[in-house]
Amino acid sequence: MIEPQIPKGFRDFLPQQMMLRRRLMATMSAIFERYGFVPLDTPCLEYARTLEGKYGEEGDKLIYRFEDRGGRAVALRYDLTIPLARVAAMYQLPKPFKRYQIAPVWRADKPQKGRFREFYQCDIDIIGESGACADAELLCVAHTVLQALGFDNYLIRINNRKILNALAERLGIATERIPDFLRALDKLDKTGPDAVLQDMQARGLLAGDAGRIVRDHLLAGGDNFEAVAALLAGSGDGSAGLAELELISRMLAADGVDGRYYKKDISLARGLDYYTGPIFEVVVTEPRIGSILGGGRYDGLIGLFTKQSMPATGISFGLERLVTVMEELGMHNQAGSLTQVLVTQFSADLMDDGVRLAALLRRSGLNTELYLAPDKLKKQLSYAASRGIPAVVVLGPDEARDGRATLKNMLTGDQDVLEQQRLAEAIRALLA
Repeated sequence: MIEPQIPKGFRDFLPQQMMLRRRLMATMSAIFERYGFVPLDTPCLEYARTLEGKYGEEGDKLIYRFEDRGGRAVALRYDLTIPLARVAAMYQLPKPFKRYQIAPVWRADKPQKGRFREFYQCDIDIIGESGACADAELLCVAHTVLQALGFDNYLIRINNRKILNALAERLGIATERIPDFLRALDKLDKTGPDAVLQDMQARGLLAGDAGRIVRDHLLAGGDNFEAVAALLAGSGDGSAGLAELELISRMLAADGVDGRYYKKDISLARGLDYYTGPIFEVVVTEPRIGSILGGGRYDGLIGLFTKQSMPATGISFGLERLVTVMEELGMHNQAGSLTQVLVTQFSADLMDDGVRLAALLRRSGLNTELYLAPDKLKKQLSYAASRGIPAVVVLGPDEARDGRATLKNMLTGDQDVLEQQRLAEAIRALLA
């Protein structure tokens, strides 16, 4: 006998879990399309060279890489952004190109709360637009999605890699060491300010008064943007980054996003190497689970696959973390079943009548389940109750002869005998 088990970090999704996940994905897809984004899908398997060298040293270690039967080096996709960059390099896409994709990705990470080795990302990206207006629109979409899902305890953190790069230069950090500086800063939420400062010092990144500046302006918390702006006076990239953040803030306000939902945060770094401009992530205050979505501008990424450089920006929702938060906070009213009405089976003689009635209700657009064999009515009603089916149609010999049926409201216990042609209308009223 084979012991039934699955690899660590992977999961089965039973019907109750799948119904919630599909509802979230349907909500997000509808909102993405409302903003003009179109769907795209890519293979789960890419050539390893397509993915490697794009995520930084630590990210590359998490890629599931292997050889196929032809001896080719292939890998499971680590995210949905690099495959999109490959697509943009292979096809003549209209510009700007606004796409969304909801699909699984794989990372050989250490499983923990809200983090798995196989998980779904829900991405939106805009290719071909260099202005910060595109970055702002992504955040407007993110806010709309979170509001539609019932979130209220979240904060959109916004920063800009141009600002961090300019600050690193102000600190005397060599250009080739800036990625080390950003990776150390990206661990702030996990390890705390003291550990980050010690890590930067141990790496030999900070000399002179650099340690004091990092401690006072990057790691102290609060709103330090005015102080940072003064430090970056005369810096072309730094000033451009600050101006982009101001434009994003203005657009969020114009779109009606309340100021309590977003803030400029100079300590936000985002760990991936390919970000070039505005970066952002969303965290919830409770439970403490890390970011539930993140992203940023990656203007240089598509140029790795083609001679033609293309500006691009995107965000990624972590479906697993969204589900975890919603479950912990009791934010979802989960139905027990997708079935709206159950048609009972009275006897073998009436089986054809039951099938015809179920077909009539399905053609009316109702999710209709036919009890699969004649049985005691009490048992069939118990089945409907256990599944959370809100309506039951009972078809006995008298009703079948007269073209009628009994409709029972499982929520209130009320029931009524109706003409079969009126059942669909009555069930919709019951469900409203």
